[in-house]
Formats: sequence, C-alpha cells, structure tokens
Amino acid sequence: MTQVLARKWRPRTFSELVGQEHVVKALTNALLQQRLHHAYLFTGTRGVGKTTLARIIAKALNCETGITVEPCGECRACTEIDAGRFVDLIELDAASNTQVDNMRELLENALYAPTSARFKVYIIDEVHMLSRSAFNAMLKTLEEPPQHVKFILATTDPQKIPVTVLSRCLQFNLKQIPRPQIEAQMQRILEAEGIAFDQPALALLARAGQGSMRDSLSLLDQAIAHGAGRVEDTAVRAMLGAVDQTYLYAILGALAARDGAALIAEADRMASRSLSFEMALQDLGVLLHRLALLQMIPGAVAEDDPDRDALVELAGRFSAEDLQLHYQIALQGRNDIGLAPDDYAGFTMTLLRMLAFAPEHSAAALRAAPPAAGGATVPAASKKNDDEPAWREIVDQLGLSGMTRMLAQHCELVSRDEARIELMLSKVHERLLEKPYQDKLKAALQQRFGTGLRVTINVGNGNGSSPAELAGREKQQRQARAVAEIEQDPFVRELVENFDARINESTIKPIQ
Repeated sequence: MTQVLARKWRPRTFSELVGQEHVVKALTNALLQQRLHHAYLFTGTRGVGKTTLARIIAKALNCETGITVEPCGECRACTEIDAGRFVDLIELDAASNTQVDNMRELLENALYAPTSARFKVYIIDEVHMLSRSAFNAMLKTLEEPPQHVKFILATTDPQKIPVTVLSRCLQFNLKQIPRPQIEAQMQRILEAEGIAFDQPALALLARAGQGSMRDSLSLLDQAIAHGAGRVEDTAVRAMLGAVDQTYLYAILGALAARDGAALIAEADRMASRSLSFEMALQDLGVLLHRLALLQMIPGAVAEDDPDRDALVELAGRFSAEDLQLHYQIALQGRNDIGLAPDDYAGFTMTLLRMLAFAPEHSAAALRAAPPAAGGATVPAASKKNDDEPAWREIVDQLGLSGMTRMLAQHCELVSRDEARIELMLSKVHERLLEKPYQDKLKAALQQRFGTGLRVTINVGNGNGSSPAELAGREKQQRQARAVAEIEQDPFVRELVENFDARINESTIKPIQ
C-alpha cells in the first residue's frame, strides 16, 4: 500500500529537517558537547516538525554508535524508532489521555530502567491538554528526574502550560516554515517520485499550507489524485478554489478608479466560477502588502518578477494611506466572513467598505488634463505665468504611472527655462531616485518640452511645494472644513450638549 507523502518523506535526521535551522543548531551543539537536559519543550503550530524532531532526538540519544548528532539509521534502535516499535520510546497523546491516572501510570514506569536502550524517552504530544492534576503529578518527576529518563513535550498552545512546568523544560519555538522552503521540498519530492508538475501549482500549494509542511504535503497528495498523477496549475487552482490574480488586479483597478459597479461585476465573475471568497480576501491582503512594500522599498520586488510591471502600475494609483486602510479592511473582512449572511455578501461588503472609507484624492491626481486643439494639452488648474503651467499640472500632463509618477509627484520644481529643468527631491523620499524611474521621468519631460531638454534631480530639503504635499494639504483643509461643518451643525451640537455624544472625526469624509 502506498504511503502518504507526509509519512513517506518524514525527516529521519537533523539535516533533513526543513525550516527549523535555529532549533537544529542549538540541539546539535548540545549533543556534541554532551550537555543533555532532562526535559525539552517544543512549541509551534501544527505540522512544523515538533514530533518529528522529538523522534530524531530519541535516535540521537539511543543510537548504538553512541550519543550523536548523526544517528546511523541502521542499528536496531534507529530502525525500531523509525518503525514506531522501539520499546523504550513511549509516545503519549495528551489530548486523549488527560487524566491524572494515565500520567501516574506513565511516571511510575519511568522509575524503571530502560529495557535495552541508553535512555527511556517519553514524547508527550499536545501536552497543554493535560489536566491540572496530571500536571502536578508530572511536576514531581520533572523536579527530580531519573538519570535514564528524557521527556520531550510538544504543544501548539504553550500559554496553557503551568509556569512551574515551563521553568523545568528547555524550550524551543518551532516557526512556521517559509513558503519558498516548502515549495523547494515539494519539488524535491516530486522529482524523486517521478511526478510531473507545474511550478506555479507548487507555489499555490505552499501558500495554502500556511507554514505547515505536513498540511502542504497532504494537499500535494490531494493534488496528485485530483490531477490524475500530475500536479497541474489549473487543477490545483480548481481544487483549492484559488483566485486568479487577474481578478484581484481588476478589483484594485476598480477601487483606484472609485468604480463601484466594476467592483461588484468582478465579484459576480468570481461567484460564477465558484471561487473561494475567503481565499480571495487572503490573497488580496497579500497583494496589498506587496504594493505597500513596493511603495516604500522599490527593490522589494525583483526586476525579473513577472508581475512587477502590473504591481508598479497599481502602486502608483494608491497612496500609502489607501493601502494601509484597504489592508486592514481586507483582514477584518476575512475575519468576519463567517458571520456574514453568505460568503458573497461578506466579500462584496468588504469591497464596498474599502470604497466607502477610502480617503479622498485631489481631482488633479485622479484624472489627466483634457486635450486641447492640435493634440496639445492644457493645464488642469492655474498657471504660473500665461500658458506656462505649474509643476503640478505638468506632472498630470505627462501621463506617468507607477513609481515614475510617484517620483514626479514628490519632486519640487526649482528652476526651469527652455534648455533645463531642475527638480528637488526631499531626502525622505530618496528611495524613489532609482535610475529606471529617473530615466522614464526625463524621457517624458523631453518628449513634452523637446529632446534637447536637460533634466537634473537633486536631493535636499524641500519647501513643501511638491504635488504630493500640495494635495496632502488640500486634503487636510477639506477634512478640517468638513469636521467644522459637522461640529457646527445644530442637530449635532444638540446631541453633544444634551446626550453627552462625541464626534468620531475618523468617520467624517468631505464630499467632493
């Protein structure tokens, strides 16, 4: 009978364990120096290697070659531990053995010497499930442990373990396994098994596993069955109810355009394909996180990333404030979706909440200036001198997008004549001054004013006249006026004075 992948490829040595290098290093150093503790506590979420690591330690302690960081895997002790029939390795599931009588029986047996091994090893899984009386019974043995006994406790919830027990254990926290390492491990397994696969499918499975190698490999087994012996991208997406990124890009595009009808249309398209709305909110949070990173750290997305151009374009359509707000709403929406009348309602209400609470942007930042006769463009606002537009209007006319637009919006115009434009970028935004963005901005200015135009961008202390700062001040002024109007409203004032009401200014939004 074929074993499931999670069991067949369970690590048998420290070197095979994936994603827990910090714990492995500490344990191997202790074994090399023969500094052995009588009780270890492994904490971490499900499927990250707690029980696997406990069994490897049992082999390291009892291998017939001696206490070692590299168990031979061939002696009787190693082979019997791997097979789960080593008489001096006692495994207990505390979730089903919570009572004090079970613990007392176990501890009484601990007093006797090992049958054939160097150490009698007790692995107690989900130890936080033990009753208080069972913990008290264990405490006595942990205080005065026999020399031949080692306890290895594992839990997903260390907060429920009494401090008196915690203080007598050497504690290690196993982290969630990074997605790239899970993906790489699945690739190694599939190549060894001779199973064809699509690389994007492994990325989907690794993400769905949420840091758990066991869950990821269980999903991989399911994907192999679902794909009739292959791991294909389309089949895995269908199996997981995964959301095609094009839907999410379209949703964010509609959100940037403040187009509620388009938002709902995308949700309807997803519903017609029976896609998971809960996973859509999870993926939307991931995408918003990537956009925020790209805004603050342009190098966070590699140049060869196939999604980079789309991400840069989207990042340029949102302010940092927008992204932070939408991210929080996506997280909350995912948390609340189980309380909604149905998943569709929960998802669409989350999108509408993003639309309703999005900060207002200046009209100039959201629309291009209308074309004038002869194909030229006219400024959308006031002029510095007759038909000479201000820098803010010039930026709107250039048709820039993404990070190049952000660079232009954060620059101030220092001087300009027929042959030269000098710009100043505040030190705070120096990260935007990357060569690709500079080159695109210079090319756009030369196309607008002539190929011989010389463009220089210096970094220094600005005077607050960049388009982004002007728009920010205008927004603050509109917000202040809106708050003042609410505060002066007779009905609101009556509520405040007579009913001790308070105005929540964060809910006030100026109407354009």
